[in-house]
Amino acid sequence: MLCLSIGMNTLLLVLVFGQTCSVSVAAESRTHSHTSKEYQYKYDHLKTKIWGPGLNSKAQLPSSYFYVELYLSNGTRYPTSAGPLEVLLTPGDGGKFRGRSSVIDRKDGSYIVNYRPVMPVRDLSISVLLDGQHLGQSPFLLPGWIYQENCNCPSDDTNAWLKALQCPESFDMLDEDLRPFSDLDMRKVEADVYKRWPKRQGSGALMHYIVKDNRVYRKEVGTICGFKMFSDAILLSLARKVKLPDVEFFINLGDWPLVKKSSTSPLPIFSWCGSDSTSDIILPTYDVTDSTLKSLSQVSLDMFTVQGTDSPNWSQKIPKALFRGRDSRKERLELVKLARRGNNSQLIDAGITAFFFFPKDEQLTSERINFFDFFKYKYQLNIDGTVAAYRFPYLMAADSLVLKQDSEYYEFFYKELQPWKHYVPVKRDLSDVVQQVKWAIDHDEEAEEIARNGRTRTRELVTPANIYCYYYKAFLKLSSLIKSKIEVQEGMEEAQHSDYFSHCQCQRSSSQRPGDEL
Repeated sequence: MLCLSIGMNTLLLVLVFGQTCSVSVAAESRTHSHTSKEYQYKYDHLKTKIWGPGLNSKAQLPSSYFYVELYLSNGTRYPTSAGPLEVLLTPGDGGKFRGRSSVIDRKDGSYIVNYRPVMPVRDLSISVLLDGQHLGQSPFLLPGWIYQENCNCPSDDTNAWLKALQCPESFDMLDEDLRPFSDLDMRKVEADVYKRWPKRQGSGALMHYIVKDNRVYRKEVGTICGFKMFSDAILLSLARKVKLPDVEFFINLGDWPLVKKSSTSPLPIFSWCGSDSTSDIILPTYDVTDSTLKSLSQVSLDMFTVQGTDSPNWSQKIPKALFRGRDSRKERLELVKLARRGNNSQLIDAGITAFFFFPKDEQLTSERINFFDFFKYKYQLNIDGTVAAYRFPYLMAADSLVLKQDSEYYEFFYKELQPWKHYVPVKRDLSDVVQQVKWAIDHDEEAEEIARNGRTRTRELVTPANIYCYYYKAFLKLSSLIKSKIEVQEGMEEAQHSDYFSHCQCQRSSSQRPGDEL
C-alpha cells in the first residue's frame, strides 16, 4: 500500500495492491475532548451524520464521495477539526481494493471522503472511524459493482442512477434557457446554423452532435474545435454510466455565447457561458466539468480539494483583497494600476501574471501565486476574463470572502447566488472596489458571515453529482422538444471510448439478479 500525504489538512492519496485500503486525513493532531468558553468539544459519535452518493453503488461517477459531519452531545455542530479521520475500504471478497482515496478536512467539524477505483470493486464495505470508534451508522455495505471510470457498463435503470445521485427534478436555469423551444425540426435548425455561421477558416468553434443508441457522433461546424475533447469526455462518460436519450444538438466550444436575444429566430445552442444579451443554453463550464471527470486522477484543483486548503482561519488571514490573472480584460489592468496608487496597496494586492491581449507592461506584472495560497488572504477579487472568470466556483467554495465584479456574463449556477448574502458586489468599472474592500475590513463579522453563506451555497450547487445531473437533464429535456427523427448525419464520426482499460465485466443488466456472474 502506497500512501502519499499532501498538505496538512487536504488529502491523502492511496494506491492499494493487496489489502484493505485505510485512509486518514493528514491533519494537525487535536484531541476530540477539550473546553472553551463556548463549547465542550466532545463529539458524539452516534450523532455523526454520514451521507452522499458515495454510499450507494448505483451512483456511478468518476470518483465517488460522501460527507461526514460531527456533532456535539447537545446536537450542535462540532466547530473545528477533530483530527485524522480513518476510512477503511474493503471489497466484499476480502481481496484487493485498487484505487485512490482522499479525506478532506474542512476544519469546521466536517469532512469529504472521495474514492476512485482503478479496478471494478464488488460489495464494497466502508468503515468511517475517529479515535478508533465507528461514526454514525458505520460500517456501510454497498451491494453491487462500482466500476472504474473507463468501464463502458451503462445501467438500464436511469431513474435509479438519478435517485442515487439525488438529482433535483429540474434546474431553474435550464428550464428558463429551454423555454423558447418546442417541436424542434433539427434539419431546419441545422440549416439556420450553417447560414449564420458558415464554415470557413477561423469561423468559430461550433460542434454538431448526435447521440443515437447510446453512441456519440459528431461533426465540426467551425474550424477551431480543439475543445471538443471536453464535450466528448462528458458525453462518453455519461454514456458509460446510463443509457442516454437519442438527441441532436449544437455546442459552442468558444468563450463567447453566440445566439443574440435580438434574433427573431432563437436557436438551441449549448454554451459554457451565458450573457444578458444572448440566449444560449448554458451547461457547466468545461473547466469545472473536466476537474470533476479527473478528480483524484489528473488534476489537483477541483471543487473538493479547494475546500481543504491549509489556509489560516478567518482572524489570521491577511486583511487584503487579492487578484492574480492574465490580461484578458482591460478592467484587470486598471485594477492593478489602482492597487498600486497611493495607500491602496495596503488594501489590494493585484498583479498580471501573463500578457496576451495587451502590450506587456512590466509595471503591472507580478509573480504567480499557487491557487491554494490565494486563501491566505481574507478577500478574493473575481474579475471577468474574456467572459465569466471560470475560477469563480473555486473561489466561492473556499473560505475567503469573494468580491465579485458586476458582469453581463454568468455560469450555470450564478443566478442561485445573491449579492450581499453570498458575495460582495463591485461595480463593473471597479469604481467602488476600494470602498467595498474598506467596508469588508470595517464590518468583519458581517463579511465573515457573507463568506460563510457563499461557500455553503456554492458547495451545495457545484458538486460532481449536480454536474452530471445537469448535463443529463439538459440532454433529456432537449430530446423531448425535438420532433424530427434522430439519425446520424452524413459526414459525422463516432467519438471513441478509451480502450486502454480491459478489466471490465459489466454486470448491470436489469435481466440479471444481484450476484449473478457473467
